[in-house]
Amino acid sequence: MHDSYELQQETVSEAEAYDAIILGAGISGLVAASVLVRQGNRRLAVVDEYENIGGNHIDWSANGFTFDVGSLVFQDDSPLLRHFPELLEHYIHIHPTWGRLNPQRKVTRYPISVADDILRAGPLVICRIALSVIHARLWRGQLRNAKDFATFWIGSYLLKRSGLENYMARFYGLPPEHIDLELAEKRMMWIKEHSSLRSLLKKMRQKKLPHMQNKQLARPKAGYAALYEPARRGLAENGVTFRLGTQISKVEKDEQHFIVIPAHGERIAAKRMISTVPINIAHQLCGLSQEKPLKTITLISLYFSFSGDRGFAQSILYNFSYEAAWKRLTIYSDFYGRTDGREYFAVEVVSNDTITSIELAEAEFRTHVAGNNIFTGDLRLEGGQILENAYPIYTHGAPAEAARQIERLKQFGIESFGRHGAFNYQPTARVSTLEAEWALGYRHPEPASDAPNRERHDKRLELIPCESG
Repeated sequence: MHDSYELQQETVSEAEAYDAIILGAGISGLVAASVLVRQGNRRLAVVDEYENIGGNHIDWSANGFTFDVGSLVFQDDSPLLRHFPELLEHYIHIHPTWGRLNPQRKVTRYPISVADDILRAGPLVICRIALSVIHARLWRGQLRNAKDFATFWIGSYLLKRSGLENYMARFYGLPPEHIDLELAEKRMMWIKEHSSLRSLLKKMRQKKLPHMQNKQLARPKAGYAALYEPARRGLAENGVTFRLGTQISKVEKDEQHFIVIPAHGERIAAKRMISTVPINIAHQLCGLSQEKPLKTITLISLYFSFSGDRGFAQSILYNFSYEAAWKRLTIYSDFYGRTDGREYFAVEVVSNDTITSIELAEAEFRTHVAGNNIFTGDLRLEGGQILENAYPIYTHGAPAEAARQIERLKQFGIESFGRHGAFNYQPTARVSTLEAEWALGYRHPEPASDAPNRERHDKRLELIPCESG
C-alpha cells in the first residue's frame, strides 16, 4: 500500500501540472475552457484525439470542394460568440432553405406541408387524417415512446403519410416505438405546438417560412480550421494549452489529482477534470466498468459533385420517403458558389445492419434519387467519411442509464457534460454553449430581447441536428 502511494506521488511529480484538464475540444470543450478562464483559472489543458479543434465539426477537401461531416447552421446572436467574438468575421452570411422529399415523391415544405400533406390529398385523405387524430385523442393510452407522442398529436395516418415516422427512424437510428419518450417530449414539442387548429389555419395562410431576425451563418469556405483558429489563439493567450492528436491510454487518480497518461508523450495532471467525450470512452479511460454501454450513431458522409438538373431549389433536403437510409443532404455550392461549373453537396447516412460502408451507402443513394427524379445528370462521388459516436441513440431507458453513469463519473471526480458527455442531443451550438455554461455555474447576462428570438429559432431547427457538435 505504501509502495503504491509513493508510485502515485512519483507519477504526479513527473507530470506537467494544470489547474484543470478538459477532455474534448468540441464546442462544449471550448466553451468550458473559456468559462474556466473567466473564473480565474490560469493553466488549462484541452486534450483531444483529433488533430483539429471543433470536435466533430470536421471538413474534407478535394478537387477544389470543401465538404462537412453533417450539416450545421450558426446564428449571429449565438451565445457562442460571447465567448469567441473573433469568430464572427470569419463566418459567411447564408440564406438556407429547407425542404423534404416526401413519400409521394414530391419535394415539399419541411417538416410538414399542410397544403401537400393534407389539403391537396383530397377529401378522402383529409377525412382519414381527421378521424385518425380524433381516434388518437379519444382513445389515448399511456404515452410510452416517441411514436405514441407523435401519434397523439397528429394521428397515425398523417404520421405515416407525411414520412415523419420514417425520418424519425433514420435520425434516431431505431424505430420511433423504441425511442425514449423523454427525448420526444424534450425535442419534439413542435409537433404539439403546430398541431392545434389555430396553428394549422395559420400555416394554411402562410406562404413563406417566418422571417428570422438573426442572420444565418456558415463556416468559411476554407473550412472549420480557419473558423476556429482565432478561438484557439485567444484561449492560448489566456493560458490554455491544446494537446491535439493525443490518444489517451488511461486516466488515473490519487487523492488529489487526475493524471492523464497518453499513448505517446508527456503525462499531465490536474486537481480538476472535465469530460465532454462520449460517456463510454470516459468510463474506459478511468477503468470503470459499464453494465450497459450507451449506444451511439455511426454517421456515413458522402461527398458528391454534380452537373445537371438537381430537381429541387432548397439548399437543405431531408429524406421523409419510405426508402433508403440517407436522411439529409446539404448543397454547399448554394453557399460557396460552384467549382468548375459543378454543384457540390454532402449526404448524411445513418449506418445500419445493411448499410455499413461508403460504397453501399453510395449505391443505395444513387438508386433512390434516380427513382425520385432528382440529380438527373452527372453525379460524381468525390469522397466520403465514416464517423463513429456522431450522436446518442435514445433507446428506452437510455437517459436514465446515462444519468446513472454520469453520476458514477461524478463520484470518481469527473464533471461530464455536453452532447456526448451528458448523452444529450444538442441541436445547435447555441444549446451546447448554454448547457456548458450552466454545468459550470456560469451565468452570462443575456439581453431580454434575445430570449424570444432564441426560443423561436431553436424550435425551427429542432430537427436540424448538430451531428458534428
